[in-house]
Amino acid sequence: MSDFLVDLPSHLRDRLINALESGLLDPFPNVASLSSVLGNREGMEDVVADLLELGSLGISGPAAAAWLRTVERVVARTRRPDLVWSGPEVPGLHARDTRSVYEELLGSAEHSILASTYAFFDGPRAFEVLARRMETKPALRVTLLLNIQRKKGDTTASEQLVRKFANHFWRTDWPGSSRPNVYFDPRALDQDGPGGVLHAKAVVADDEAVFITSANLTEAALDRNIELGVLIRDRAFALTIAGYFRSLVDRSLLEPLPLA
Repeated sequence: MSDFLVDLPSHLRDRLINALESGLLDPFPNVASLSSVLGNREGMEDVVADLLELGSLGISGPAAAAWLRTVERVVARTRRPDLVWSGPEVPGLHARDTRSVYEELLGSAEHSILASTYAFFDGPRAFEVLARRMETKPALRVTLLLNIQRKKGDTTASEQLVRKFANHFWRTDWPGSSRPNVYFDPRALDQDGPGGVLHAKAVVADDEAVFITSANLTEAALDRNIELGVLIRDRAFALTIAGYFRSLVDRSLLEPLPLA
């Protein structure tokens, strides 16, 4: 048997397991039936060959699913990251979709979300999933890290720029009645040129999963641009990332956005 079943991304292996358990897929599939479950992807012939080998050993669909669940547990322990991609589809590349990963993490968190982005457009759409989750889970602790940028040549006092951004964010961009904690990097507002900007694009969900990406929370980045990221489910790693950002807040290196 080859490694194709082992090398399948976790979300595709989960689809395969569910199809085998439910009887939607039998242990002797063809490429067409497998593609209906996993989508039209390169390498389906190799996955079919592996499943046929299991079937030839007398292994039923539910038994094959149980074996794959064991594979999933073993693979999970290796903490292999999921590749996350935006842009033109590349045949044979097993990768998650950027928007789907964002919405999955923001829309399924149980305890906490920490999300950082350099830029966002169309706030109501960008934050819709998160705002809806906060309504569903009132105890959810949400922290947003956003960049406030001074335009070149603008000599407006930093306090006024922050107040203007806050008024627009709370009145126009944020779509929910429950409010997250929002922080910004004040160095980006230095009049002599930014001493630094908040450029990180990342999500930490429940201190369990970390999504690090080149994509901002914009429609172009989520759906059209070529963007690359990784989704890592590792509690120690997640706690390290979240702890770093929280330490910046605790040391007042990131400042709270005023409430309008």
